[in-house]
Amino acid sequence: MHDDIPLTTGRARRVLDERIVPAVHATSVPLEVAWHVLPGEPVPPTEGLALDYEPYEVGTPWGAAWGTTWFRLRGTVPAEWAGRRVEAVVDLGFDVNMPGFQCEGLVYRADGTPVKSINPRNQWVLVSEEAEAGDEVEWFVECASNPVLLDYHPFLPTDEGDVQTSSPRPLYTSRRMDLALFESELHELALDVEVLLELQAELPQGPRRMRVLQALDDALDALDLQHLAETAPDARAALAPALASPAEASAHRISAVGHAHIDSAWLWPVRETIRKVARTASSVTELIDQTDDFVYGMSSAQQYAWVKEHRPEVWARVVAAVEAGRFLPLGGMWVESDTVMPAGESIVRQFSQGQRFFEREFGIRPAGVWLPDSFGYSPALPQLMNRAGFRWFFTQKISWNQVNKFPHHTFEWEGIDGSRTFSHFPSMDTYNSQLSGAEVAKASVQFRENRLASGSIAPVGWGDGGGGTTREMTGKAARLADLEGSARVAWEHPDVFFERARGELVDPPVWVGELYLELHRATLTSQHRTKQGNRRTEHLLVEAELWATAAAVRTGADYPYDELDALWQTVLLHQFHDILPGTSIAWVHREAVAEYARVEAAARAIVERSQAALVGEGDLEIEVNSSPVARDGVAAFSARVVEPRDVPAVGLEAREGGGHVLTNELVRVEVDAQGLVVSAVDLTTGRDAVAPGQVAGLLQLHQDFPNMWDAWDVDRYYRNKVVDLRELDGMEAQVDETGTARVVVRRSFSASSVVQTLTLAPGRRTLEWAQQTEWHETEKFLKVAFPLDVRAEHTTAETQFGAVRRPTHVNTSWEAAKFETSMHRFVLVDEPGFGVALVNDSSYGFDTTRDSADGAVSTTVRLSLLRAPRFPDPATDQGTQTHRFGLVIGTDLAGATAEGLWMNVDRTTTTGARDVEPLVSASEGVLVSSVKLADDRSGDLVVRLWEPIGRRVRATVRVDAEVTGVQTVSLLEEVLPGAGDGAPAEVVELGAGGAVELALGGFEVRTLRFGLARA
Repeated sequence: MHDDIPLTTGRARRVLDERIVPAVHATSVPLEVAWHVLPGEPVPPTEGLALDYEPYEVGTPWGAAWGTTWFRLRGTVPAEWAGRRVEAVVDLGFDVNMPGFQCEGLVYRADGTPVKSINPRNQWVLVSEEAEAGDEVEWFVECASNPVLLDYHPFLPTDEGDVQTSSPRPLYTSRRMDLALFESELHELALDVEVLLELQAELPQGPRRMRVLQALDDALDALDLQHLAETAPDARAALAPALASPAEASAHRISAVGHAHIDSAWLWPVRETIRKVARTASSVTELIDQTDDFVYGMSSAQQYAWVKEHRPEVWARVVAAVEAGRFLPLGGMWVESDTVMPAGESIVRQFSQGQRFFEREFGIRPAGVWLPDSFGYSPALPQLMNRAGFRWFFTQKISWNQVNKFPHHTFEWEGIDGSRTFSHFPSMDTYNSQLSGAEVAKASVQFRENRLASGSIAPVGWGDGGGGTTREMTGKAARLADLEGSARVAWEHPDVFFERARGELVDPPVWVGELYLELHRATLTSQHRTKQGNRRTEHLLVEAELWATAAAVRTGADYPYDELDALWQTVLLHQFHDILPGTSIAWVHREAVAEYARVEAAARAIVERSQAALVGEGDLEIEVNSSPVARDGVAAFSARVVEPRDVPAVGLEAREGGGHVLTNELVRVEVDAQGLVVSAVDLTTGRDAVAPGQVAGLLQLHQDFPNMWDAWDVDRYYRNKVVDLRELDGMEAQVDETGTARVVVRRSFSASSVVQTLTLAPGRRTLEWAQQTEWHETEKFLKVAFPLDVRAEHTTAETQFGAVRRPTHVNTSWEAAKFETSMHRFVLVDEPGFGVALVNDSSYGFDTTRDSADGAVSTTVRLSLLRAPRFPDPATDQGTQTHRFGLVIGTDLAGATAEGLWMNVDRTTTTGARDVEPLVSASEGVLVSSVKLADDRSGDLVVRLWEPIGRRVRATVRVDAEVTGVQTVSLLEEVLPGAGDGAPAEVVELGAGGAVELALGGFEVRTLRFGLARA
């Protein structure tokens, strides 16, 4: 009867949890334990094994936050255990069940060989499959006492997130460090019961469910709770028929791949991630050795590089497992980066640095981009993935959408240039699957392409903080390989899955545009210094390459390959999807800011010495333009001796009613008595950019307390409460010696203050704000508003190598959910014949609303400046913060692109003897993104360019050097393969004077490789 179901399931669950599982290691003897507490940072294993150890009693508290304790374990196998499987069981004091979010350890043999990790879901270590009486055991365990920051009190502020502020008190109390008999039949019985118990919960009422329940009852009847090990075979025999019944022919196929998704930093610092990767890699390579079919996938070349550098003994096991085809390098990127905020060149380097590493170390190039957890995906990615040679894309995060359910699981994703990439989302909605009955059933039921395609991917293992796949998961996979009522589960390389899926979906559905995540929108703003460091360094590294290349080609200077690689790798690491988005602990962001400063100094040093070699020794003042757009008469990528210029000064007058009027030959700006812009007129058209009766540059302060995920989220209701910051402490204005007008505005509000310098330069149509904020708010959101007299149906925001158009209306739930969106250097608001842009030097988030007054529709755009969440870093953004942003009055997409570049690429001066002509130049209509020497150190010149406004164009690229040949190449700087069916690769011809003529599509990225004559 159906009423009996709770009796069966309740009984089975209690027996499983309270009797069977504890009995697996019930027979045990204590180990002899000694310990050594390190006073500071971790030491290499060779040093750890040589430490002086003192006796330790199990049950003694240990481990201050972020500390390292080494334990030495010794024991002897009892004579009566001879011939049996013996394991050690180590419970360090685990008090939450999630691995990776508290204490954990890595076990070493006395010779320094790593064994496996210890965590809440993996507390055992194999001593011997068939132990001999008197076998001696000696192990060393490097234990990290990382504090629990999430599970006890989620979203409450804590000082434990930085070693500089954390408590010195011991956090953990060990419970068990024993040698134990492993009762294999009880372990297998536990898996049998769990799989069937979870299966029946997902089955409809009917014969299959009833027979599974009957089998469970029969098994429990056969099991003597006082003689568990002896009666386990009888119980398993009762379950065997239910487990042997095969799956339906049409059953969904789950391609399982072992996984751990180790965040390169998050609620732990980078130095701890290095150890997490070593722990997880040790455990999964051990599991590979113990199984026949299990495969484990790990992304992020950076993580492999850490293991190679810091744990060579673990690296050797990884290499062997990769060679065996069981440990799978995935993703082809340096890290699983954010893909919304990094610049185009940064995405290129994520691919090139990642693939170069995998090729160099393993002779492997991952075929797909593996990004399960990044916070939304730029519409520029399909083109970039294709041009880097990737064949597929994988993520899971879009299943987290708050409002709209994504309509596909396997589909083609089309980007801003029309490129498409074959893509897949796992239908079980997780990248940390445990292969539970609920997950397996969900994968089958939810799969949107069930009519045509046979299966989905399941990343299987404990993740985020590491841990990976366990023997319990591989045991469940074996039982689910062919089981009635369940999807079929098989371990499989993602490449195999994607090849099969592509064959099944010959005409897949298509999703056009960005993969916007309807969650975690505040990641565009949190931790401003981190975002500012990213923007500065990625621009500076491109400049460093440009000038180092010019110096190498023209003066024979050495090109700093190794230095540039190392600097790029640092920047790429910090683009990881919990660092750049501002969602890590204080320790991570403190170190990130320091690393950005180091990279900035090193990049500037490369620029300065390269420019010095080019301009020669002399005392002439030389103006340098590192931008791909000419500026103030200085060509792109050139340097020119400064000559006196007769430039009319900006007019500065008092405004009636208070304030100032600033006028140059292009625009007239009125600043009122409160320091706010009430008019910004384009003198060419006579159009005022500011909406009638409104003020631009208005700072607005919101209450900001999301439902959860403080540093990640901003929820729509934040708009319900706003304070306009109009009060003025003081204002003064002047015209400086360059003819530039400046208005300095000072304000105080709440516990904070701000100084804004409004600047209008001769010949410029951009009114610029330089803002310094002393920020001391809590749970507040600071924005700056620009109500614009433009009836715009779309905004156009810069993304990598192009722009993304978004509706300004909220006609559908999809548009309404995008109440906070992303940009790079600009966002343009335009209508036919007139446009206004906002440009910035370090902001990524903005919002747009439409307003109507007297029948006229205006568009308000607000840049997001600062937040003040308290978790995971309670001091997020506190202190001095700087921003630059500007209002471009009367412009189009090309003008917005140029103004955004000028704001982000500094105009600099140096001293020397001569002008420097551009090494590379391009005709109007395209922009050069990168000039560098080839990664393979051949001395070839690599030039990357893109079409920036979305139209087809013919262009000329010229190299001012003796060129021997040119090829179109991939983003990995290799000759592009043909289009298939014997079609030749894309061909370009070298014209006179090192010129190449090209035809580019809208937002197309093209990479050229020039051979240079050698001296």
